[in-house]
Amino acid sequence: MRIRTDFPYETAHEDVRIALKDGTRLYARLWRPLTGEPVPALLEYVPFRLTDWTAPRDYQRHPWYAGHGYASVRVDVRGHGNSEGLPGDAYDATEAADGVEVINWLAGQPWCTGRVGMFGISWGGTDALRIAALAPEPLKAVVTVCSTDDRYDNDAHYMGGSVLAGGMPAWAATLLAFTARPPDPLHVGDAWREQWLNRLEALNPFIHTWLSHQMRDDYWKQSSVRENYTAVEAAVLAVGGWHDPYRDTVLRLVEQLPPDRVRGLIGPWPHEYPDRGRPPGPAIGFLQETLRWWDHWLKGRATGVMAEPLLRSWISESHRPATVYCELPGRWVGDPAWPSPHIASVPYTLTGEPVVVDSPQYTGLDAGRFLPSGNDADLPPDQRDEDARSACFDFPVTDEPVEILGRPRVTLRLRPDVPYGQVIARLCDVSPDGSATLVTRGALSLSARHGRERARAWPPGTSEDVAFELNGIGHAFPVGHRIRLAVSSAYWPWIWPHSGSAGFTLDPAGSRLELPVRDPGAGAEYKIVFEEPEQSAPLGVSSPVTLDEPRPGRLVTRDVAKGEWRVEIDPRHGATLVHPDGLEYTADPLETYTIRERDPHSAHTRCTWTIRLHRPELAWDVRIETRSEVGCDAADFITFDEVVCRDGHEIVFHRTWERRIPRLTG
Repeated sequence: MRIRTDFPYETAHEDVRIALKDGTRLYARLWRPLTGEPVPALLEYVPFRLTDWTAPRDYQRHPWYAGHGYASVRVDVRGHGNSEGLPGDAYDATEAADGVEVINWLAGQPWCTGRVGMFGISWGGTDALRIAALAPEPLKAVVTVCSTDDRYDNDAHYMGGSVLAGGMPAWAATLLAFTARPPDPLHVGDAWREQWLNRLEALNPFIHTWLSHQMRDDYWKQSSVRENYTAVEAAVLAVGGWHDPYRDTVLRLVEQLPPDRVRGLIGPWPHEYPDRGRPPGPAIGFLQETLRWWDHWLKGRATGVMAEPLLRSWISESHRPATVYCELPGRWVGDPAWPSPHIASVPYTLTGEPVVVDSPQYTGLDAGRFLPSGNDADLPPDQRDEDARSACFDFPVTDEPVEILGRPRVTLRLRPDVPYGQVIARLCDVSPDGSATLVTRGALSLSARHGRERARAWPPGTSEDVAFELNGIGHAFPVGHRIRLAVSSAYWPWIWPHSGSAGFTLDPAGSRLELPVRDPGAGAEYKIVFEEPEQSAPLGVSSPVTLDEPRPGRLVTRDVAKGEWRVEIDPRHGATLVHPDGLEYTADPLETYTIRERDPHSAHTRCTWTIRLHRPELAWDVRIETRSEVGCDAADFITFDEVVCRDGHEIVFHRTWERRIPRLTG
């Protein structure tokens, strides 16, 4: 990583408040080049607290953009951080409308040319797409990273029509804890406590809403760009990583948006910006790449960015299974269109006698973390144990390597004996020594086999062909290896088991795997290279050294007597960070998932957060503790949430919520 200090422009920054039409003021941090000429503005707009939680990341990129001639602005969403107002639902219409007001405010400032770009990762990238779909006139270009265009089936909520047990409960618990954090008295003064208490009174666990919309209804559609790509008028640079669960957004955007204003980039990365160096790499000079995008669309400069292929992708070479890789072997390839003329769908027919697939409920323990961020236990280990609990079909790679790019597809002839269930398909690379590396996977709720909008019970004992896609991937299977399709009826803790799910019979006759096979010699005219990563000088946050032994990132235990399996995940947010302005910020989350081998109703998640914000110089010391649990029986999901907030030793807020929510999709 190169730390850049010699920018073309000297810069300055200030904190400002942006007044909305209803009088609410949003808190913003503005970095600007010191020049007498107006410049374009770049906006990053998220709820994650610019004065503490995202401050280290913000300082890596906003000053860098300012140093290259842009006003770079970081804004907290209404009701979060030091912004006024009350928090709303995730991605609600008010949040998007506020974002449009912010863009118009930026465009109207005397230091702005009137041209605005918007960027962000995850929530910020999704908001950039959503606001672009509202088409504010000043918004000319977007860089969206690890974001989603489909909040139902490509976010943290559902996968193939099933509840994402490894995504939804933990994300809802995280947002509950995050939303309960107070404004900072250093920035808002004595009004912080009243604002905090007003926010706490408005708290409502997100899990209630998400579990109340178990099918793809208007709630999900209104916040999903996938419903109307034509509404997006700004140019879009869509970026993702093969180890990010939302990477299919990139493939859909380059297919659906006009090719004269979209480009896609997918590397080997996790859910992180590609310049941060979080494994797996290699990292790239992502800020320089985005500068080419901004200069072209906001300054009219000839940067060659639109001469790049429509999609630039990383094709990973075969690698042994591991839970972390510093860098993956592979190469960059370019495709001029999507679907690519260099890719053909190649069928692999399943063979053999019908097989009963009745996987134990703990199948999926080796799935890895749902949202990898570069920790040492994030990625899936060797898949042989998972394969032993699945029906496996192997295809030898004999004459030449098989290089795939895109979304594999399976068609499976199934005969369940119960009305509800799931089917999970994993694609693995099996080496000659038998080790199996997970390449990609997909899942389908059998009640969603005819669409996600409505649950349809399966007539028990009848056979039907079901088809679904696996997540997109770029991978090369070498000669001497085997391509393995592994099919299971359970995948905990990624997928919440259906009520009474009991497997199915899989008939290979009529079943097949289709791989998007790419010509490895195609695209030779593209020379895809990136500069080395660079960032602006870090914020200077420090973390005190402690004698505490760190928790494992992922711990799996088995209670033999109960037949119960338990997974503990530490997302590794637990350090105390001391900011240059004196703030001490500590966060300690822990996720726990339990299930019994043959009891789908035993599925249970528990997510806890402890957050402390401390300013010794102001004698300010607040603590937020949350506990969120989700369980089930045959009829309902059962949720429990608790929030306890302290100002010093005083408990200023304590509330619990208990809810039973009918299981509408089985």
